[in-house]
Parts: sequence; C-alpha cells; structure tokens
Amino acid sequence: MFAMFIEVTAVVATGLAAGPLLLRFLPLIIMSQFFRLHPDNPQPRLIKQAAQIINDGGVVALPTDSSYALACHLDDKNAVERLRRIRGLDERQLLSLLVRDLSELANFAMVDNRQYRLIKSVTPGPYVFVLEATKEVPRRLSHPSRKTIGLRVPDHAITLAILEELGQPLLGTTLIMPGETQPLNDAEEIRERLEKQVDLVIDGGPCPCEPSTIVDLTGAEPVLVRAGRGSLAPFGLEQPA
Repeated sequence: MFAMFIEVTAVVATGLAAGPLLLRFLPLIIMSQFFRLHPDNPQPRLIKQAAQIINDGGVVALPTDSSYALACHLDDKNAVERLRRIRGLDERQLLSLLVRDLSELANFAMVDNRQYRLIKSVTPGPYVFVLEATKEVPRRLSHPSRKTIGLRVPDHAITLAILEELGQPLLGTTLIMPGETQPLNDAEEIRERLEKQVDLVIDGGPCPCEPSTIVDLTGAEPVLVRAGRGSLAPFGLEQPA
C-alpha cells in the first residue's frame, strides 16, 4: 500500500533495526490517507494526489451522487481483487465502470440508438446500466457467462474531477459491507472501519444514503436489477412496493 511504503521508510530512516522489531510495527502503520475535499469545488492539489494514489494501485473510498463507493484503477488486477475482497464479491458479481461522460461509452459497451437515448436522458445520475461489453473490457471485469458490464456516469464534482485527472474510467462498486444492506455514508465511519484496508478515504460530506439503481438494458425491455436512488419512470418501470 502507498501509505505503508512511506511509513516503513520513515521507521528505517530513524535508525530502528529491521527484522522482528520492524514487523511488530507493520500492523500499526498500514493505514489509509484521509482527504477532506469541497463537494462542489474540490481542491486541485488533492485531486491530483488522489489520482496518483489510484495510479499507484490504491483502492479509494469516494463520494458519489448516491452513496459512498469503492473505486480503483481499471487495469490494476491486484487492486480489483482487493476491492472485491473488501466488498465480499465474487467474479459473478458485476463491478461498474465510472466514466466522465457518454463519449467513453462506445469504448466499453455496445449500445443501439434506443439504448443510447435512454441512457442520455438520465445521465449523469445515480444509475448503473448493464450493457453488453466490448472486447476492450478485460475479461476479468465482465460477467463470466453473459459478457456484460455495468456502466455509470456519476453526478458528483469530486468523482468527476478524479476521472478527468485520470483521463480514463474507474472501476467501482457501492460501499456496502459484507452482511449489511445499507451503504456507508459517513467518511469518518468509513475511515474507522476500513483504514487498514483501503489506501485513501475522501471526505466529501454526506451523500444520499441510497445505493445506485441498476437497470439491465441488454434485452428488448429494461429490467430492474436493484432499486435505489433515482426515478424508474424513464425506463417504464414501477418502484417496488
């Protein structure tokens, strides 16, 4: 982890002997960084640092327009595996691509005009769309049997600024811990619970405490996968009772 490297270097620099003594310190120093960013005008310096942590293989907890999410670099296999372990997800459960705008859509998903118009009408927003994946999507990131991918255009200044700085999508998932049903919504709580598992927690203030809505658009008609934040009316679907 990025934070671990800095702290271990500091310990060695002070003259402490390596070996058993150093190993005793490791459980205490593998801790995440914590950034407080303005939710509407995030500080460019911290955005750059967050992007660097992601490029270095970090797993990050960040705010979105639905709830907090975990995210990592699209092409970093180790980071993706760590993210899945934290969430308790196996390879059959889809992760989502977070993209800046629909200009990146064609690189990762195959959509027809009907699908595109529907997606455009509700983005950016708290929706994940299940779509047929293109060959550009690494096999490990798509559904192993259906070859589908989840895609989202978030409506949150911090997440969009990080995506802009990276110049490529993030891989993400709603931050719901194993065995729980509600997403985490408080950055301090996330820091307390995950500070030894993630590399960075970004505090952008409270988010709506609802997961994103997931809609499968691979068939002739939209199918609701998970009801969350956002109206279902654009899809011709009814809100579950």
